[in-house]
Amino acid sequence: MDAHTSKTASNDPTNAYVKPRRLVRLGQALMAVAALVAAVHLAQHLASSPSGVTDLVAGYPAAGVVFIVGAVLAGRAEPRSR
Repeated sequence: MDAHTSKTASNDPTNAYVKPRRLVRLGQALMAVAALVAAVHLAQHLASSPSGVTDLVAGYPAAGVVFIVGAVLAGRAEPRSR
């Protein structure tokens, strides 16, 4: 057994740092996607009036939900040391 395999996942400082940072980056990516969805929807409104289903499913409400989920992930606090 080498030193790396004897460590448990909860005691590994690299693991304790990487996993929360991935979640934060995922949240930031979701926020960017939400901004893109809102921009595309705005462009649709400027070009023509989208249908009611498109307005509800792929419009501002969908962008808002994705943005909120991304903000929650991106705003996570750093893990506490044990």
